[in-house]
Amino acid sequence: MGMQERKVLPPDAPVPDGAVDAGTAPPASRVERLAASGDAVLVTLETDARDPDPGLLAAASVYAWLGAVYFRVPESQADGMGQVLDMVASIQGTRPPTVARRGLA
Repeated sequence: MGMQERKVLPPDAPVPDGAVDAGTAPPASRVERLAASGDAVLVTLETDARDPDPGLLAAASVYAWLGAVYFRVPESQADGMGQVLDMVASIQGTRPPTVARRGLA
């Protein structure tokens, strides 16, 4: 499967064309199985937190690592989610890091 750019969607967004909805906070094995079959996977994550929710962002990083492409999240989480998806892509080597620092001793 070629790497697709991951996208953050609003909570009421429809399932994008060609994507399969893994559900709300699905088991990691389901996301991994769907992604391995070549499908673009949509994951929905919910929280009532107004500030960035560390648990939601951590879960998103795992789903992204496993191959999820689309993420429906509350508006309050969108900025943090974008940063998490950029971080995962940088670690996986599919995008360059925004800032590279060396020798910070």
